[in-house]
Formats: sequence, C-alpha cells, structure tokens
Amino acid sequence: MKALRDEERARALRAEIWKHRRLYYVDARPEISDGEYDALEKELLEIESRRPELVTPDSPTQRVGFPIDGDLPQVAHSEPMLSLENVYSQGEVLEWERRFKKAAGVDAGEKVEYSVELKIDGVSVAVLYEGGVFVRAVSRGDGRSGEDITAGVKTVRSLPLRLAEPFERIEARGEAFFTRKVFDEINEKRAASGQPLFANPRNSAAGTLRTQDPAVIAARPLEIHFWQALSINGVVPERQHLGLLQVRQAGLLTNEHGKVCVGIGEVLDYISHWETRKKELAYEVDGIVIKVDRRDLQQKAGQTSKAPRWAVAFKYPAEQATTVLSGVSIQVGRTGALTPVALLEAVSLAGTTVSRATLHNFGEIERRDIRIGDTVIVEKGGEIIPKVLGPVLGKRPEGARAIVPPDRCPECGEPTSREKADEVVVRCTNPNCPARVRESLKHFTGRQAMDIEGIGPALIDQLVDGALVRDLADLYRLDTEKVISLERMGEKSAHALLREIEKSKSQPLHRLLFGLGIRHVGASAARKLSDHFGNIERLAAVARSDEGREALEEIEDIGPEIATSVMDFFRSSSGRRLIEKLMAEGVRTEAQIAPTREHGVFSGKSVVLTGTFANFGRADLKSLLESLGAKVKTSVSKKTDYLLAGADPGSKLAKAQELGVKVIGEVDFQEMIRDFSNSPAFGEEDSDDG
Repeated sequence: MKALRDEERARALRAEIWKHRRLYYVDARPEISDGEYDALEKELLEIESRRPELVTPDSPTQRVGFPIDGDLPQVAHSEPMLSLENVYSQGEVLEWERRFKKAAGVDAGEKVEYSVELKIDGVSVAVLYEGGVFVRAVSRGDGRSGEDITAGVKTVRSLPLRLAEPFERIEARGEAFFTRKVFDEINEKRAASGQPLFANPRNSAAGTLRTQDPAVIAARPLEIHFWQALSINGVVPERQHLGLLQVRQAGLLTNEHGKVCVGIGEVLDYISHWETRKKELAYEVDGIVIKVDRRDLQQKAGQTSKAPRWAVAFKYPAEQATTVLSGVSIQVGRTGALTPVALLEAVSLAGTTVSRATLHNFGEIERRDIRIGDTVIVEKGGEIIPKVLGPVLGKRPEGARAIVPPDRCPECGEPTSREKADEVVVRCTNPNCPARVRESLKHFTGRQAMDIEGIGPALIDQLVDGALVRDLADLYRLDTEKVISLERMGEKSAHALLREIEKSKSQPLHRLLFGLGIRHVGASAARKLSDHFGNIERLAAVARSDEGREALEEIEDIGPEIATSVMDFFRSSSGRRLIEKLMAEGVRTEAQIAPTREHGVFSGKSVVLTGTFANFGRADLKSLLESLGAKVKTSVSKKTDYLLAGADPGSKLAKAQELGVKVIGEVDFQEMIRDFSNSPAFGEEDSDDG
C-alpha cells in the first residue's frame, strides 16, 4: 500500500513541479514562493532516493529549467547553465560548506575564500563576444540549450557592443533585470492601456525578453550585471573574482557590492548586513550567492546533474504582515476553476500596499481553518502574489464566519461541482460562463496560440459584456459594424483588427489545439498531438473511440492526465460544437507538416539550422525536417550531416566549413524535397541565428 502511495505521490509531484517551472521560466508568472517550490522538489527527491525505480527520465529532479517550447532558434550552451541549490538559514549555509569541503577534499578547519554577491531577482543570460564584438545572447532554457535572444539583448543600453582593448573573446553569464523605478513605469503604462500588470520585476524582465520585438525591449531599459566569466581571450579565470574584474575592465557591468570573504564567518556577516539594507537598493534582491573563489577547488568539488557543489544561493525569508480578512471574492478561470481571493484591510508589505491575497482553493481554506473576520498572516515571498498563510487564532473574534464554496457560479449563476469527491477545486459547470469565455479568449489570442495582435483584456471585456462573443468561434463572426461600435475603436483600427483575426485562421493545428485550452495540454503536447494525427478530425475520432486512451498514451510525453483531458474535451457536446463552428468559419484544422516519411534523403540524418529563411519559419522548418526523418540538432559537430544555411548564417557556417560538413542553402533544400511539395503551406515566422 505504501509503495502505491509513493508512486502516486511521485507522479503528482512531477506534474506539480513541471507546472510551476512553466509558470516561472516560460509564462513569467510564478504562483508560489521559492521556499514552497523547493519543498516540492525536496519531497520528490526523498521519494526517488528511497525508491530509485520511480525515477523517470523526464523527472524534474533530473533536469534544470524548462524545456524550450517557442519559435526562437535554439543554441547549445558551451557548458551546462546549471541552477543553484537554495538554503534558507545560517545553519544550512554551514551544512553546505561541510558538504563542499568533503567533496573537494578540504580540511574541515581550513578557511576557504568565497566570492559573494547580491542575488538580483532577474533573468539569466549568456553572452558571447568574438573579435571584440558582441555576437550572441542565449537564455538559460533547459540548462543544456537556450533560446537565441541576441536581437533583444543587443538593445540593452548598458551592454557594450564592442569590448575595450585588449579583450577579443569573452564568454560570460549574467542577470538581466529592471530597477524598481523602471518596473513601476512599465506597469503604469500597462495599466493605462488596459493590459494586465506584471507581478514583479523578474516577471517583467522575462516577459520583455520573450517578446521577440527589439523595439519593445529597447523601450524598456533593462540592465545586465554579470556574475560569471567562463573564458576571457580563451583562458578560464583561475579565480571567480578575478574573472569578474576582467569582465568589468572589458566594459561589462558587474555588481558593485560583490566581495571576497575569507572563511564562512565573513560570509554570514555579509548575509546579515544586506538583510537589513537590501531595501535601500534600486533593484530587487532576494538573497546572496556564495561561490568558492578558486577554480581548482571548484573542479575538485564537481557538480550534480542540476547544480554545482561549489556554489549555493542563500534566500532571505519572505516578508510577512498581519491584517484583518474582511471578505472573499471569487475569480473564475478559463477551465471553470473558482479561486477564492482574500479581501484584506490594507497593509504595507515588501514595499507595497496589499489589500488582496490568494487563498489558493477551498481545500486549503478548510485545512487552515481561515474565516472571515480573522486576523491573518500574509506573506509576499520573492515579490510574487501575496498569500494568506493562516489565521492568528488568539485574535479570532466572536462570529467569525466560515468560508463556504458557492454552489452557484458568482459570474453566471450556473451550478458548481467538484470532479471527484476528494477534489479541492470547485468549478463552474457552464462552458459559456462569461468569466470563462473572457479567460479563454485571452489564452486563445495569445502569442503561443492564435497570436492575434490588437486584442487585449479591455477589448475582450467589451466583446464579452456586449454579448458579441459568447465562445471562441464567435470571434470569427465579428464584422466591421460590430467592431466599430466598441469604445475607442475607429474604422481604421477595426479593419486592422479584423485582418488580424482573419489571418489567424491559417495558423497550424498545434496552435489551435493549444489555444482551445484543453486542460493539461500545453504548447509542447499540442504539437505532439498535431504531428501524430495530422488533422483535428482524426484526433477527435480517436479520442471518442473505445481505444482512445491507449492510442493517446502511446504518443511520446502524452500521459494519462493529458489523455483523459483530450478525451473529455472531444467527447463533450460543447467541445464538439466548438470544433464544428470553428471549421464552419474556415479555421484551419490541419497540421503544418506532412506525415512522417521513413525514407528519403533526410531520413536518419543530423541537420543543423542557421540564418533566416525566405519561405520557412524556423519552427516550421524544424517540424518539416523531422517529418522527413531528420534529427534536428542545435550545434554543429563532426556527426552533423547537413548544415541548412539561410541569410546571415553566423558562426555555425564557419564551424561547418572547418569540419567539412555539407552546407546546403534554401534553394538546394527545396530542390531536395520537391517530392513533398504537396505539403500544406508553411508559416512566415522568420528567426535570426547567432
């Protein structure tokens, strides 16, 4: 029985951790604090350590970051870009040092030199300079490969495009971030235009770099402070602090408050000093990074699959305050989930005034016995959404009222339900609930889905409140007269919006599947389903068949949870009607690529892409090659069969020529695949390569 509980708990933890990694790394909207996240990973690691047979290849304990799942070109890191272990107390710092010394063979009583610096709450970036010139910037990605964000990072004003002499080649890593002042200005502009606010500076930096629009990035003055020099003029620095000194001499910014501490006692003093003074800084700091200064000791200590043993991040505790919970409001999400939100007497917390905080779900409310009228403890960890931790029972007033899940949706009045008796989430059962439609439209029109520019939250509110759009398909029934009737919408703007909506009809199937908002089906799963079935009719037929579950679970990365959600959607009357209406409006329901070919010139071949292509988007070109049996890689090696080079090919071309790899151009490629020219048209999303 215990073995079964371990298996079920490990499965649930993997799903929960991957969900929070996506929210943090991809969506830039974390829902829990670092401490809560670390507790989930720690619990999973404990189960897997005790039951090694439960470790899966895709377990988050075996990977860093989040798998790349976008349209930007992928670039392999020259060295893995690992995460850091987090510690939360001085005792844990001392325990980390004990483990490091043991791994590096250092005497327990010896004083080690540590390079310490402030842990700025931003987004990690790797940059490369060659010939003294900035050539590439890459995101962390999954730690092995990241996205090419060169075009955006190039607009960062504090980043030099040319190094100071005599520096020719530098590979360095740092943190891109916004100051508090810039962050506040960005949110003021977003509020004025009706856009949702960024939760914190880290989210805004991540969201900015993922826009893929250099003009947007240039308009938001990011800064980058570098925290590691991998190599300088081909030489690996012997000490951490000397590498940063040379990076500074070359013209790159490093954090001004970094220093070298002799012995762990000085490190603890540094931690204590900044705990009280970090609010005086112009930017957000959530902890201190501690690194062994000597490279030879770093090499002796080594690393795990996820983190170096010679470095650690000390995280400051989340800030807390007490206030009175005066009421509860209910938010309805696109899946119908009802989320209770605490209405609080305003209190100052982490530099902001807080009057609302999440209560997570009704199960948590019951477990923590939180009631209206209670004095509650509110926490804001890492500047994310404030949350109620629990009541101060000694201050509970007489007549404090229990918080009861509503049996009717507060938005539409339809019944609510739990899918299972022990389910903590209460849902609205009405698929046409206005609140659900609003959230579904935000998701459907987003960049990874149908990518319809010009539709923001304010416009969506007007469309839903005016009953112009009752479901996703109604979006395609809008006409000029209806759109012009909306506030602040002139004829020119109306025509532009309708053109964007019409253009979205030709998006490939994987974008439509993601946009439908089927529970648990993310962008990656949507692409897998699209590639496997080729069109929505075939997918729907399988999902409705008796063998549907087995057929779906045979697909790579499609597990029981996703399979169940897909079957539920396509078997529901609302799902059937929505697909029929979308097809009637001319929305494309076919995959972007032809079915996989097991034979052909690219079958089994290793192919690397570089440059910009006139007739193919990067993601679509990758999908096409994979459909022809190719293995698309991110970096050139002796094992590469072809380098497919477009315009402005970058450094991969020189590497291919040096290794004697066959280089083919776009015209050559089209000639080689002419037998497959009947495949559906390809997208027009072009990308640059470093």
